[in-house]
Formats: sequence, structure tokens, C-alpha cells
Amino acid sequence: MTIIRPYGDTTGDGMVQLSFTLPMEHSKVADGAAVQLANKMGMDPALVVHSKPMGEGFTFFVVYGRVNHLVDTSLVEVVERDYPLLTPKEANASIKASLRRRLVVVGGCIGTDAHTVGIDAILNIKGFAGEKGLEYYRELKVVNLGAQVSVPQLVEAARAEKADAVLVSQVVTQRDAHLLNTREMSAAFREAYPADARPLLVVGGPRFDESMASELGVDRVFSRGTTPGEVASFLVHRITTPRQEAS
Repeated sequence: MTIIRPYGDTTGDGMVQLSFTLPMEHSKVADGAAVQLANKMGMDPALVVHSKPMGEGFTFFVVYGRVNHLVDTSLVEVVERDYPLLTPKEANASIKASLRRRLVVVGGCIGTDAHTVGIDAILNIKGFAGEKGLEYYRELKVVNLGAQVSVPQLVEAARAEKADAVLVSQVVTQRDAHLLNTREMSAAFREAYPADARPLLVVGGPRFDESMASELGVDRVFSRGTTPGEVASFLVHRITTPRQEAS
């Protein structure tokens, strides 16, 4: 089956839940405005099941209602994993056999982004989702620059460390700051390095679209839920495979 509809209370009832904020004081008029918006978005009937003030002049809503739209899953496009998942032992062995040195990774949060939870989950040994971070890998040298790193500082650190890969986490997304920062970073690395010497550029964060790598000028985009093992496996695959095939 490729045609499906949302499920709420019973199979195929088309019920969905939507949350949003309106710049209005919390009131019955605000609830009515939320229903009006939901109706215009195709929810009919729509019911405000939760609303609360969010500071002066703003109200947060949760609306529940029916939509008539269908989903054709045969038209869905996603970025499939095109590399094998490796255990830390396998990743270490591949790096040692191919590079005969440690694979160098430089990471951080660029711009004004001070949220290091994402980059720390991937790089720090404590890791994420039951997997240890890249610091755990014996054949990886990890340099975590932390938060609020400028693009010039990132490029300088990558050159100083002779980085094979640069990992950037972006959580702050107001006014598409994550996209602007990523494009700036990509342009800076392409200006600073010859095409055949540029480190692998990898970005990640909860608001990234994984299909935008080419548009953003990076080698890979990882979205929410990515584990350290997935990142390590990608790095090893992209950096060591060409060398192994050429030998």
C-alpha cells in the first residue's frame, strides 16, 4: 500500500495534532483565531485541545482535527545510508590499514550558537543513545572546539590540525541562521583549500534537511537522532574507501 492517511482515534480517520504560537493574548478570541488558522490549513473540524499564554502578547496552542489529504509513500524521497555501519573495532582497523595514522576530526558550533549538546553527543566519549562518542575510537584524533567558533577560527584549527574531517553542529535556527552559517563555512573552506585537499565537511542539527548537502556545499548532512556510530562509519567510509580501492 502506497496511499495512506493519518491515524488519530481510528484507522484512516485523518485526525492530526498541530501546535503553533500566535501573537495574541490568551483569550477565547485567541482560541477562535487558532481554529480559523487550522481551518485554513485544511483541518475541518478543528478543536483547540490546549492553549496557554507564552509571555505577554503570545499564546501557544495545540489543535486537533481532521484533514482530507492523502500521503503517497511511493513519492517520498529520503537520503538512504550508502555506507556500512561499523563497530568501533572495525572502524579502527579500517583506519589503521588504510591511513597508517590517526584520522583527525575537528568539530564545534559555529557562529553565535552556544548549544554544544549536539556536537558533544557525537564527539565526547560519553556519546549518545548508548554509543560512545568519537573520542572513544583509538584511531581517531578528536579536537572539540566547543561553542561560538567563528568560521575563520574553524578553518585555522582545521589547517593547524591537518584535519581529515570537520564536524559542525547547529541548533540555533532563527531566520535560517544554520543555513547561512553552513554556506559561509563551506565557502571559506573552498577558498582556503585546493579542491583535492579540503577536509570532509559534515553538518548536523535537528532542523537540517538531509537532502540539502549539495545545496549547502557540504559532504553530508545529519539530522536529529544521528548516533556517533553512524558519523564514525560515514567518515571512515568516505576517507578510507578511495584509498583502499586505489591500492
